[in-house]
Amino acid sequence: MKRESTNAIRYVLEELLPPVVRDSAPMRWLFRLHWGRLVDELEDFRASAHRISDAEYAAVYSALPRVHEGTDNSAACVREIIAATLPGEVLDVGCGTGYLLNALHAALGQDGRNYTGLDFQIDQETRERLPSITFVESVVEKMPFADNAFDTVICTHVLEHILDIRAAVAELRRVCRLRLIVVVPKEREHRFTFNPHLHFFPYRHSFLKHMLPVPGDAKCEQVGRDFFYVEDIAAKTPV
Repeated sequence: MKRESTNAIRYVLEELLPPVVRDSAPMRWLFRLHWGRLVDELEDFRASAHRISDAEYAAVYSALPRVHEGTDNSAACVREIIAATLPGEVLDVGCGTGYLLNALHAALGQDGRNYTGLDFQIDQETRERLPSITFVESVVEKMPFADNAFDTVICTHVLEHILDIRAAVAELRRVCRLRLIVVVPKEREHRFTFNPHLHFFPYRHSFLKHMLPVPGDAKCEQVGRDFFYVEDIAAKTPV
């Protein structure tokens, strides 16, 4: 399924259904018809996320079925990311199977750019399929890179999964020399859902409060049902 299709489904579930219906027992039953007991497991995961270990966290994600084909980004967001990526060292944080890095390489080429992908789990198949890209396994909150190591740091559909967002954002800024690109879903919180998100951003300000201090010339736009944020590290004048 493509991101555009799930966005249409999410619009109905999040915007058109009132919370009293969306969080009701009949809706849980309908969700179970497709997802089974995973619906209950994800609810339990969110309830206990503040105290689970890294191994337990990884086990939850390893057991999840893949929903989107290749990437959680919409085609529109991929185009925006390609247009905003600078020459030099490029890091994709939460790279998954390398779809976005491959798209960047295809659109922008290797000349003047080196590509690195980071995720807490990376399949060997991904490494073999994309040999020109460097892959590193690590958590976002403590990345094994020097300060200012990358000209462009990209982080899409990751922060909603991280319990300590402020620590993750601090790390993204630490390793970024010039430009930080972040994409998060525009999403409302409900009692149960078909994803393991820990944070929800129904409005622009719901996301920006986690990015303080926000540079005065930072851009945060809605692209479909996602928020697309670009920050130039050299201009750190808080609003």
